[in-house]
Amino acid sequence: MDLPLLPAGTGIMLCGHGSRNRLAVGEFAALADALKARLPGIPVEYGYLEFANPVLHLGLDRLREQGVRHVLAAPGMLFAAGHAKNDIPSVLKTYEAAHPGIRITYGRELGVDTRMLRAAADRIEEGLRTSPRDIRRDETLLLVVGRGASDPDANSNVAKIMRMLWEGMGFGWGEVAYSGVTFPLVAPALDHAVKLGFRRIVVFPYFLFTGVLVKRIYDAADEAQAKYPNVEILGAPYLDDHPLVIDTVLDRIREMLVGQNLMNCAMCKYREQVLGFEAEIGLAQESHHHHVEGIGGGLEDCPCGGDCDSSCRDEAFCRAHNLPWTPLHAHDHPHDHAHALSVRPPLSFAAPSPLSPLRGGAGGGGSPPPAHDHDRHHHPYPHANHPLGPVTLPKIPGRLARKERE
Repeated sequence: MDLPLLPAGTGIMLCGHGSRNRLAVGEFAALADALKARLPGIPVEYGYLEFANPVLHLGLDRLREQGVRHVLAAPGMLFAAGHAKNDIPSVLKTYEAAHPGIRITYGRELGVDTRMLRAAADRIEEGLRTSPRDIRRDETLLLVVGRGASDPDANSNVAKIMRMLWEGMGFGWGEVAYSGVTFPLVAPALDHAVKLGFRRIVVFPYFLFTGVLVKRIYDAADEAQAKYPNVEILGAPYLDDHPLVIDTVLDRIREMLVGQNLMNCAMCKYREQVLGFEAEIGLAQESHHHHVEGIGGGLEDCPCGGDCDSSCRDEAFCRAHNLPWTPLHAHDHPHDHAHALSVRPPLSFAAPSPLSPLRGGAGGGGSPPPAHDHDRHHHPYPHANHPLGPVTLPKIPGRLARKERE
């Protein structure tokens, strides 16, 4: 894909979430390298919100050191939920305010895109080719697993992806599950899917990279296979650095250059009265990820070998293996403690400004207050007690012990 000529002093920033899983971090870095290869002569850097280095501001520092004055910041995320709408823009706006010579234009998420659908179809076909059995496509159920968010708009996009793959590829049926935050989770979704009577179920994690959650999705599929031996349950590969994923990132950069980088906010719970989430309209947003920026190092000797399953979040496990233990920061309490970090001003969704350089989801609105509000907390998810979720997928007992014995 050809981009318009970038003016001098323009650079690209690929913004990721980050992971304790070093394989996932390596895959994101490989995506950034592939992007660099497609953009010769253009400064390209990357950074993470949490659990990995470099954090976002370090990537921005590297661009500034190369003479970049206009940063095109592309979120390396599939859908626009809290991370893409709130956390990344908050970090970028804070950096921009602290460096008056820098202008940052924020792009939109990868989203529902024909290229992403073709990449997903390729991965599903790869999964199907691993089967030794001759089962027709119309005898196969497709289960697409999304990350899950407290934003129903992002969750509905997973359902749209599933429907387009189901219908486009000719499967007999399609279902959706999520790895956490919302419902249904993978295990109850598989229990339900088996009852529909199809001979095969293909479990496709609609994720960019590996990590704790992807591993648990595959573990849940393995458990279901043992539970239901008369149904073939296959795991398809996640998206990774498929060339069409790179093409989609390049298109998001092109959109920033020509002013087409607006997120679709028609169903955003912060701007519209979305059913069940009316209390969050106009809610001021800020990033909470500064609590865990860069956390994740020091685990080089972990028994997981870099393929983290989050055992390192257990204090007793860390003590037994002489590993550093960092408790996860909880968001179910007020922020009434101090932080030695730069201010992250909240972002208001009540009065968006079309002139903001962050022209997407959380780009602009009003003048931010001068101080970090330590009494704010995440708004509660209205269906937190739903029987089919939405707690994060549990770790399969004994998986790490089996790995240590191998």
